[in-house]
Amino acid sequence: MVEEKLMGVIELENMEFYAYHGCFKEEQVVGNRFLVNVTLEVDCSIPAVSDQIEDALNYVSVYELTKVEIMKNSHLLEHLTKRIIDSIYARFPQVERATVKVSKMNPPMGGQMDCVSVTFSK
Repeated sequence: MVEEKLMGVIELENMEFYAYHGCFKEEQVVGNRFLVNVTLEVDCSIPAVSDQIEDALNYVSVYELTKVEIMKNSHLLEHLTKRIIDSIYARFPQVERATVKVSKMNPPMGGQMDCVSVTFSK
């Protein structure tokens, strides 16, 4: 008898970083707060039964990978978001679907708003 896959959704929510992304020179000097959300769809059949961390997708590694990418300056959120999602697929082949949302808090838009965000799914 073949067991059905047990698909799981792993979410790392509101990871907060201070970084230097933007097209304006001031943004690259002063910096800004960024929130990153990563949603991963993964076959969790084995770790759900084994209860062993080596069988699971390591959340700490996802966080560290995200941190490495966000610390590399970019002009555009689109560029940064693509780097993060591409790095996830390169490091974690077991990911079947990933969604990455990067939000720049208090962007310099000439008006009051919480954030501007870019979301990619692959």
